[in-house]
Amino acid sequence: MLAAVLTVATAQPVLAQNTHLWTQSRLEEFEKGTPQGVAIGSDGHLRQGPGLNEMLTTPSTFVWSVAADKNGIAYLGTGSPATVLRMGTQKGEKPFTLFETKELSVQVVRLGPDGALYAATMPGGKVYKLNPAATAKQDEAGATVVFDAAKLNDARTGDTKPGTDKSEIKSHYVWDMTFDAQGRLYIATGGPGAVYRVDPSKPAASPEEFFKSDEQHIRTLAWDAKGNLIAGSDGSGLIYRISPLGKGYVLFDAPRREITSLAVAADGTIYAACVGDKSRNPLPPLPIQGVGTVTFTVVQPGSLQAANASASVPEGSEIYALQEGQAPRKLWSGKDEVVYALAAQPDGLLALSGNRGRIFSIQPDGSYADVAHLDARQGLGMAKGEGGLLIGTGNTGKLVLLGAAEKHEYSSDVLDAGALSRFGRVEVEPGSTGYDLWTRTGNVEQPVRGWSDWLPLKDGAVASPAGRFLQWKAVLKTGGDLGSIGMNYLPVNAAPVVDDLVVATGARLNPQIQQAGQQQMVNITFPSASQSVAAAFDAGAAAPLQALKDRTGVTVRWAAHDDNDDDLTYSLYLRGDGEKVWRLLKRDITDKAYSFDATLIPDGGYQVKVVASDAPSNSPGDALTGEKVSDRFEVDTTPPVVTALKAEEEAAACKQPNCHGPVHVTFDAEDAASPLAHAEYSLDAGKWQFVAPVGKLSDAKREHYDLVLPASALEGKTGEHLLTVRVYDRYDNVGVAKTVFGQAAK
Repeated sequence: MLAAVLTVATAQPVLAQNTHLWTQSRLEEFEKGTPQGVAIGSDGHLRQGPGLNEMLTTPSTFVWSVAADKNGIAYLGTGSPATVLRMGTQKGEKPFTLFETKELSVQVVRLGPDGALYAATMPGGKVYKLNPAATAKQDEAGATVVFDAAKLNDARTGDTKPGTDKSEIKSHYVWDMTFDAQGRLYIATGGPGAVYRVDPSKPAASPEEFFKSDEQHIRTLAWDAKGNLIAGSDGSGLIYRISPLGKGYVLFDAPRREITSLAVAADGTIYAACVGDKSRNPLPPLPIQGVGTVTFTVVQPGSLQAANASASVPEGSEIYALQEGQAPRKLWSGKDEVVYALAAQPDGLLALSGNRGRIFSIQPDGSYADVAHLDARQGLGMAKGEGGLLIGTGNTGKLVLLGAAEKHEYSSDVLDAGALSRFGRVEVEPGSTGYDLWTRTGNVEQPVRGWSDWLPLKDGAVASPAGRFLQWKAVLKTGGDLGSIGMNYLPVNAAPVVDDLVVATGARLNPQIQQAGQQQMVNITFPSASQSVAAAFDAGAAAPLQALKDRTGVTVRWAAHDDNDDDLTYSLYLRGDGEKVWRLLKRDITDKAYSFDATLIPDGGYQVKVVASDAPSNSPGDALTGEKVSDRFEVDTTPPVVTALKAEEEAAACKQPNCHGPVHVTFDAEDAASPLAHAEYSLDAGKWQFVAPVGKLSDAKREHYDLVLPASALEGKTGEHLLTVRVYDRYDNVGVAKTVFGQAAK
């Protein structure tokens, strides 16, 4: 009900200073929090669930397999390094390394009916028989080999002939093991996929090929209620039912390439988890550096490669339910999950997954719950132990007990209100029962220190002090059921901030700038030292602003932000040198740039002030402003004045008719506001020529010019001559003067 109301509410425009409602109502939202003994249901409800108790952190990266005896002693098959560890039941007891190998991993451990422990290694593909009660560490030399996939495959393919190059070692895999009612051991292998049978009670007996498949790997084994062996493959994602005589029948061709785990429920339902894209294997083979100089390539199934790389697989995982006489049906899917192990229990199907370390409980009707979050990337294997399920994890390799919880608490994700906020009433989905709610607030994101203490609600509202961040906690009682939660909050209004401000003289904004033709353009940018700071708050601040070059234009550009995301308006003020009063230029601008005509104000030095207001998003009494003053800039629209222009032709050196002498030119120029930039002259409307002032440097408001034109400049010309000069100031204002010299031709 609350979710429906929120959908309608968020469809309407929301003013920044209205009351906000932060909700968590879906499993995906609740999963961002931290459950302790709390199950997060697919219906978006929190209920009491099992708890996690970390028993051991191993030196290995992976705990691939777990077995437990009737006394609760656990045996762990680990990888990197590859060992078999024994974990006792006594509190404080340290683990004992029962077996150690130079292989990459101990992939499977199983306790046999004969009391022995069987351990399968990879990539050598051997199965060792171990004494689980041994007090001294065993190794490859001291343990009994009951199965060697390499010897069987070499014998079959003829690779054992003398001179075979062993620098490229083939990988052989043992993926799963199980025992039948007669105590015989069944071994699922890969490279190629097959199932072998060994009778441990007959030490001299050789392993027999019980079932041969054309698949790459047989990944997992289980027994159905009728004594048939159920096997899942990698390659085509097939599920076989294998009779006691070794006759295989495909029960299901899954839509995915790999069957990662099988489980059979008490009612005979077969559950199968599958992953991967059938059209391709998206993960490359893993090159592994072995002992000495030998290098071998491990061509693993996708789920194992995903575990090693903590990577995803295409489209996550799917779990199917197979019941006799019914079509297979998809029970569950997780787009971000890789299911590594399944266990059928009276209260539902348990699924261990990666690469987020989630444990799911799935019901026959497809509803499910996220019952625990592992402090590791993957849940890989499990076995029934004292007080619950023993779970082996990967990245990092731990042994965890999933059992009764001492407390049932859920801590939410942290709300970032964006600014200091006041928190109000808490909205709880109707029908929720058996819970207590607490909150805490702070002004730093991580609630480690500097936050308020947890406080219970007061009259249904948050009792915690105002802050930018909030977290809530639910404590569930027996039978507790908590649905969606909504937190009302109102950000305390924060004043707008003008992050940066630049003034560009000689530039004017034009709304038709794209049709400006050949007019010269000017890019207005913020200084590089402050541009990144301004852009962090105002995304548009990084891009240059284009304007038309115009000596009478002044353009002001600014960057601003508001922590409340309020709508802002801006007012511009102008103040000249020596003035104390700011004079309004323009009010209520919504853009972040403005141009004005410099000819409307006297020449001189000025500053601009931009005042930002959040009045559009706040009531009049709550509106705030922020401002920034520009650096000083100069306005100069008056041209320089040219005075005392004289041009006199000196006596010619020769006595011939039409013989000319040099021309002596002098003039003065002065600008009221800015230094002069440069001067030019033109003789008889000819080409403009640069002229430097006396002293060469043009750096003052008044300059004197004195130059002599060579006699050659008048060669071939008679009569009067026109001399024109023009002088520019630094703002491209130009002053012009002319004079006539010489006599008209007779």
